[in-house]
Amino acid sequence: MLTHLQIRDFAIVEYIELELSAGMTAVTGETGAGKSIMVDALGLLLGDRADSGVVRHGAERAEISAAFDLEQLPAAQDWLAERDLDADRDCWLRRTIGRDGRSRAYINGTPLPLASLRDLGERLVDIHGQHEHQSLMKRDAQRALLDAFAGLGAELEQLASAFQSWARIRRQIDELEQRSAEREARLDMLRYQARELEELGLGPDELGQLEDEHRRLANAGRLLDSSQRVLDALYENDACSVQSLLGHAAAELGELANVDASLLPSTELLNSALIQVQEASDELRRYVSRLDLDPRRLEWLENRLAEIQALARKHRQRPEDLPALLEHLRTELDELEHSEQHADDLGRQLKDTEVEYRRIAERVGAQRSHSAAELGQQVSAAMHELGMPGGRFAVELTQIDKPSANGLQSVEFLVSANPGQPLRALAKVASGGELARISLALQVITAHGAQASTLIFDEVDTGIGGGVAEIVGRRLRELGRHGQVLCVTHLPQVAAQADHHLFVRKATDGESTHTTVAPLSNKERVHEIARMLGGVEITTSTLTHAREMLKRTRQSETKLPPA
Repeated sequence: MLTHLQIRDFAIVEYIELELSAGMTAVTGETGAGKSIMVDALGLLLGDRADSGVVRHGAERAEISAAFDLEQLPAAQDWLAERDLDADRDCWLRRTIGRDGRSRAYINGTPLPLASLRDLGERLVDIHGQHEHQSLMKRDAQRALLDAFAGLGAELEQLASAFQSWARIRRQIDELEQRSAEREARLDMLRYQARELEELGLGPDELGQLEDEHRRLANAGRLLDSSQRVLDALYENDACSVQSLLGHAAAELGELANVDASLLPSTELLNSALIQVQEASDELRRYVSRLDLDPRRLEWLENRLAEIQALARKHRQRPEDLPALLEHLRTELDELEHSEQHADDLGRQLKDTEVEYRRIAERVGAQRSHSAAELGQQVSAAMHELGMPGGRFAVELTQIDKPSANGLQSVEFLVSANPGQPLRALAKVASGGELARISLALQVITAHGAQASTLIFDEVDTGIGGGVAEIVGRRLRELGRHGQVLCVTHLPQVAAQADHHLFVRKATDGESTHTTVAPLSNKERVHEIARMLGGVEITTSTLTHAREMLKRTRQSETKLPPA
C-alpha cells in the first residue's frame, strides 16, 4: 500500500508531500488544475521514460519518492529479498530527473537500473486509464488474473516444478544430440590425445622428482668441487683444518679449566663444537662418495623433461597439470563411448516427466476453462452496470502443444464494447474510458487475487454520468475495501463514494504557476462536492445535495457485508 508520496520540482509542482491511507481516495480539482499530476509522477517513479521537460522551470532536477507498506505484498517482499535489498515492512522508491535529462533510480537507498523500478513497481501499483501503464494489456497479466480467479496457486507450483524437470532433461538431450553430430571426430581426437599422455606416463609426483634430480646432476661438478673444499677445510687438512684447530683450542682451555673452574662452560662448548664438526665432516664425506657424474643419466633427464614440456605446450597446460588432463580426457571418452545408452536413459526420463507434466497441465487447463466462462459472465454483467449496455467480455483459451512453465494454454481477454460488435483483443480496445471501466470490472471481481494492492484509476468516469457514475463509485469503493484505490475523477457521484478526498489547486502569482494537493476536511469536502455539482456558484441547494450524497454513502457503507 502507498503510504507516503513526495513530489518536488515536477512540472508545475514545487513541493507536495502526502500521507495516504487504505480504502478509496478521490482526487478532484478544477479543470486545468492538473488533477492527473500525481498519476504522472507515480508513473515516472514506477519506471516510465522521462526527459528534462518534466523538471519545473528554474529548478535543477525533479525528484519523486514514495513509501510502501509491504505487509500484504509477499511478492514484493520476495523480489527485494532475492536481490539482497532491505525487505522489511516498508519500501522506499526514489527517482530523480536532472535538467540534463539524466535519470537516477533508488530502491531502499540503493541505486539500481530504471528497469528494476519498473519490475518492482508492477508488484506495488497498477495504474489504469493510461495505456502504457496497464498491466492488463499484457497476456501474462491476463493469465495471472484468470489463474488467481480460479484459485490455481498450488497447482501452478506443481506445474512449474514439473516443467523445470522436463526442461532440464530436454536440455541434456539437446546437448547430447549436438555433441553426437561431432561424436566420431571428437572420439578420434580424444583417443589420440589420451594415448599421447598415456605413453608419456607422467606420474602425479614425478615431475618434481625429475626436476630435483636434473638440477643436481646438471650441477654435479660444482657440487663435488665445493663439497671437497669444505671437507678439506673441516677435517682433511692436517695442518690447519677446523677440526685440528678446535682440538688444540679445546685441549689448552681444558688445562686452564683445571686451574680456574669458571672456564669449564667454554671448554664444554668447544668440545661440543668439535663433535658437530666431526659429524658434519662424516656426512659431507658420505655425500661426496654418493655424488655421481653420470652424463647419460643427465641426458635422459633432459630429454624426459623436454618431452613433458613439449606436450604441455601442445595442450596449453602447465606440465604439472598433464595427469589431471589425462583423467579429464578419459572421463569424456567414457561419456561419449556410452552416450547412446545415456541418451536412451534420458529419453525414457523425458517421456516420464512429460506424462506427469501433461497430467498436471490438463488439470490446470480444465480449471481455467471452467473459470474463464464464469469470469466472462461476471465481467460482462459488470460492464452493463458500468455504462456499457450490450458489452461482452470473454476469455479465449488457445491450446499449445509445446510445454511451458504456464501450461498448455495461452490466455487472452476479448471484449466487445457495444452491441453487434465482434469480440476483439482487450489490448486493441481504442477507448481509454471503456478500457478503464473494463479494467475496473476485472479488478473488482478478482480483487482477492490481485498482485498489486494499490490501484489507480485516472478518469475512469469519462463519458458517463448519473446513475452509472454512482455505480462506478460504488465499485471503486468496494475495491478499496480490499486494498487501496486512488481515483482521479470529475464526477461528484464518484468522489462522494470515497473514504478520503484530495483536492488539486492551481495558483498563480502573475510570474509563476504552482499546483498543490491537500486533503479535505468534512466541511471542505461538502463544498467541493457542491462545486462539482453546480459549477463555480455554490448555492444552498447544491450544498444540501452534496451533504445528502455523502450521507447516503455513509449509510450504504454500514449496510455492506464484511469484505
